[in-house]
Amino acid sequence: MIMEEQWKVVHLLGMLVLVFAQQWKLVESNAQGSVSCGFLAMYNFGDSNSDTGGISATLNEILPPNGETFFGHPAGRASDGRLIVDFIAESLKLPYLSAYLDSIGTNFRHGANFTTGGSSVRPPGFSPFNLGIQISQFIQFKSRTTGLYNQLSLNRRIPLSISNIPRPAEFSQALYTFDIGQNDLGHGFETMSEKQVLDSIPHIISELAKAIHQLYKEGARFFWIHNTGPLGCLPYNVIYGKKAGNLDNNGCVKSQNEAAMEFNRQLKDKISWLRTQLPFAKLTYVDVYSAKYALISNAKNLGFVDPFIFCCGSFYGYHINCGKKAIVNGTVYGNPCENPSKHVSWDGIHYSQAANMWVSDRILNGSFSDPPVSIQDACHHQIST
Repeated sequence: MIMEEQWKVVHLLGMLVLVFAQQWKLVESNAQGSVSCGFLAMYNFGDSNSDTGGISATLNEILPPNGETFFGHPAGRASDGRLIVDFIAESLKLPYLSAYLDSIGTNFRHGANFTTGGSSVRPPGFSPFNLGIQISQFIQFKSRTTGLYNQLSLNRRIPLSISNIPRPAEFSQALYTFDIGQNDLGHGFETMSEKQVLDSIPHIISELAKAIHQLYKEGARFFWIHNTGPLGCLPYNVIYGKKAGNLDNNGCVKSQNEAAMEFNRQLKDKISWLRTQLPFAKLTYVDVYSAKYALISNAKNLGFVDPFIFCCGSFYGYHINCGKKAIVNGTVYGNPCENPSKHVSWDGIHYSQAANMWVSDRILNGSFSDPPVSIQDACHHQIST
């Protein structure tokens, strides 16, 4: 019994040394300013723009031809291939994130994806898994995996089988990414007036800030936060929201893009405020809107077809049936195109892999970030006060 207790003490001391070594490595890297952060894991929160299997495992299975370009089969993603979150994982040399809600073939050693398609910051929305639910899931995930790790590590009578779960000390060394808000605005435009949508934005932003606060209390320190994209440029919204005088020079719905820009303005201000409230946090605001709008504005010059011609999909409300035919205003939609890489839009709401790659190439190097740091260096920048 005495030997058992001594072993536990030695183990705990070893854990403390490991944590200190990791913290020192981070501090040393920050001081040098030239060594990448080496994030050990990534935890993602958002909607279908970054869902890697959550909604497909729970509510609406994603079927072929989704996934055809890269995975060769449906992979829980509303696209023909990889999403921006996948390119983030690649750039950080991490595995693609397993969906927290998918029990088949999951591996959470280097992070988890709490996102589901249709999710919004606040209810109601197109999915029951709003951001508050996602944060609650993360807190439970962290508690249960930490308890399991400690139990298996300290009790030598139980076989050590912890290869698929994160180490407790690594939660503070992970990158926490957000891509959410589009569905709050999209659902709003379907159920409210334009003024009501604009009036709802402060509360949406406050709820997003609350989520970041909660993660900070759980030890999260490094945040990479995407603003929302040009909602009015989604082909779905152009088809159903087109009115006389309501389109901008690029053919996007002005009122919806104006709401998205107001959302982004308030989000950026809130992140600046959070930097004063969370002294050890490093928060990077990423202007995905500008990158996506640049792609849509110059699509033809960049080798894409008209950005409002999507590759596959028909609509039922805000739900998409990629591969099923439908006729809208005399136009037949449904069958997948022959070359998805030439399309900005995959299904009228989600982007193709080619478009996701183009946007990723622009945002991950820090060109559209505040402060202007790359994803690999998101732990280095100084806190504004």
